[in-house]
Amino acid sequence: MSNYNAPFEIHVHGEVLLRADVQYAQLQEALKPLWQYAGARSLAAGAASAYEEEPGIKFDAPEHVLRMCWTVRGDEDFRQSLDEMCMGLNELAEQGAPIEVTFYDAQFDDDEDENDDAESRDDFLMLFVGPTPAAIMQVQRDLLVQDVVHMMERHFDGAELGGVVTEIDKLFTQRFDALVDSLEISKPPRGASGGGHGGGRRPRHLH
Repeated sequence: MSNYNAPFEIHVHGEVLLRADVQYAQLQEALKPLWQYAGARSLAAGAASAYEEEPGIKFDAPEHVLRMCWTVRGDEDFRQSLDEMCMGLNELAEQGAPIEVTFYDAQFDDDEDENDDAESRDDFLMLFVGPTPAAIMQVQRDLLVQDVVHMMERHFDGAELGGVVTEIDKLFTQRFDALVDSLEISKPPRGASGGGHGGGRRPRHLH
């Protein structure tokens, strides 16, 4: 649904370390929900971003890294493509990785002068991919520790925060144990679990 009348500009940003044996054809298949949504017939054709200054979707074969800084115009139905992409990348990932997705209200800036009380429909998702639930939880844990420590270091010395990190580790241990006990491995949680993304609109294309 890539067209100039789409209600959102959707930006996908992240780096995923892939297994050393992953080939381009496998990556193309995993990312098919993205390039197909953009109206392309292949990854090569759909890898370019809607903004020329963004590198788009790149496969660094020597480093085995997928790099995404890619914008497409679309609607809420793009979320289904994201779910399918995550499932595909889980099969190829060497370790856990976060992927940031921002929905920018494409009409908000145009309408802002007409209605000062209007609120944008911007949304932000932090998705996680990885070869195992443990790998996904590890990167979630690392991001949470980073955000919490960064916030609390405004008030406390870093050496005083060991207990906080220990408590965060306990929470993730409990979550993982519960997951294993129930044998219910669900898809990676979505939402602003990366933290640190407060009120107001996120800066557009700021990385």
